[in-house]
Amino acid sequence: MTPRRASLLAIAAATACGGPGPRRAVEPERIPSIVPWPAAVDRGSGSFALTAATVVGAAEPELQPLVAYAAEALGLHVQAMGAPQIALSLDGGAGDDPEGYRLTVAPERIEIAAPAPAGVFYGLQTLRQLVEHAEPLRRVPALTVRDAPRFRYRGLHLDVGRHMFPVEFIKRYIDLMALYKINTFHWHLTEDQGWRIEIERYPRLTEVGSCRRETIVGQSFEPYVGDGTPYCGYYTREEVREVVAHAATRYVTVIPEIEMPGHSLAALAAYPELACTEGPFEVGTRWGVFEDIYCPSERTFAFLEGVLSEVMALFPGSYIHIGGDEAPKMRWEGSEVAQAVIAREGLADEHELQSWFIRRIEQFLALHGRRLIGWDEILEGGLPPKATVMSWRGMEGGIEAARQGHDVIMTPGSHLYFDHYQGDAEAEPPAIGGYSPIEKVYAFEPVPAELTADEAEHVIGAQANVWTEYMKTPDHVEYMVFPRFLALSEVVWSPQSARDWESFVARLPQQLVLLDRLGVNYRRPVP
Repeated sequence: MTPRRASLLAIAAATACGGPGPRRAVEPERIPSIVPWPAAVDRGSGSFALTAATVVGAAEPELQPLVAYAAEALGLHVQAMGAPQIALSLDGGAGDDPEGYRLTVAPERIEIAAPAPAGVFYGLQTLRQLVEHAEPLRRVPALTVRDAPRFRYRGLHLDVGRHMFPVEFIKRYIDLMALYKINTFHWHLTEDQGWRIEIERYPRLTEVGSCRRETIVGQSFEPYVGDGTPYCGYYTREEVREVVAHAATRYVTVIPEIEMPGHSLAALAAYPELACTEGPFEVGTRWGVFEDIYCPSERTFAFLEGVLSEVMALFPGSYIHIGGDEAPKMRWEGSEVAQAVIAREGLADEHELQSWFIRRIEQFLALHGRRLIGWDEILEGGLPPKATVMSWRGMEGGIEAARQGHDVIMTPGSHLYFDHYQGDAEAEPPAIGGYSPIEKVYAFEPVPAELTADEAEHVIGAQANVWTEYMKTPDHVEYMVFPRFLALSEVVWSPQSARDWESFVARLPQQLVLLDRLGVNYRRPVP
């Protein structure tokens, strides 16, 4: 599945595909292959030549880790004395966005200035791409880049409940995110088919909930056929800390997702007393939605607060994702416990019961200085006061939440589900369904036209989701993510006015060469 260079270069001539932004003639050899495209690029004269003697340095102590990072990533020496040829600095004059930067490449010197270390880091990612594309001569074209992100939330998700992946791959995933200026990793850690995070006070979550007896074979659920092979695994607390610490060095925040009240069958298999029926329960072996969900009992809330306390100790970011999607209400309809809560709290129905459930969890998180994110189903029955909504069932949920004054992350299945096919299903690996080629991803606009300017301020970004029912290996995940991910990076970083499909297509071949060098398994795009 590794692309051939000749076929990739043909992409640059493929201008008939169309896409967002103005159509204009492009000259691939004159366009620096930077993805995502910066806010402003001014070409200069000449180039900077990297040599074995080139050194990088910074005066500020807080930038020394980035000096070391730059030296390793670019093959440079760290400054010992004198003025460095590549200088990193903190400069308030470089803008007021902490992720913004100014990169200046002149024949004799390169400077990256930013108001905060995060901006310096993103300037280094731009320089890294320019250096990589300067091979084999390592002559970086003279230019000035002034840049800052359009959205503060730029996310990529990975489901490890259906299939999990080694820690080293998770760290590599984060590295690739950072290269393209994505700043949030949404780690989907619990599912019906497996509980993947160690919780000390509830050991059966991993002793029982992390192991399913087998996995459904193929894409047809009827008749059911299992593979007969147990599938087990979870991340230890130390492994989680390792991932979170690594992400911090790449200016990536890790958001954990602990599903509730639905998608909880693995937890119920471990602790059946948390359900509304007696069970027995088994960790899910097929995909889809299961009727058994957490019962809204005091025992359940004590359990969830215990789990979340340990999760918050591992993840320092402000957001905790609680799912909230695809929670059937059948068990609550027949539950004395659930019906008693509805009567006691004066709730209209089971949808309002779910809202009450989520509000209670939000209050617990708020007491610990955290914010709740949920899928757009948490709108049903009324949103918790400060909840952030991920709109996946189209844009409508995000529009409604923004109009109510809630922050929104757009992640519609129509455009940003990377478990969807990228081409003809007959020629592609098995997928969940749908069709989202790279040009469709690039065409996505996160801010709906229906919103007023004030309402639009609540759209804080967008995210692509990677559900792994049919992805068993890291190679398969990479194939489904790349190169669509490059289109996503430009959607969430670049100014809307700067997005241009033909320009992106012209820059794409050199980016694929970089992915080749990094050993990324990606799908070959076609004109």
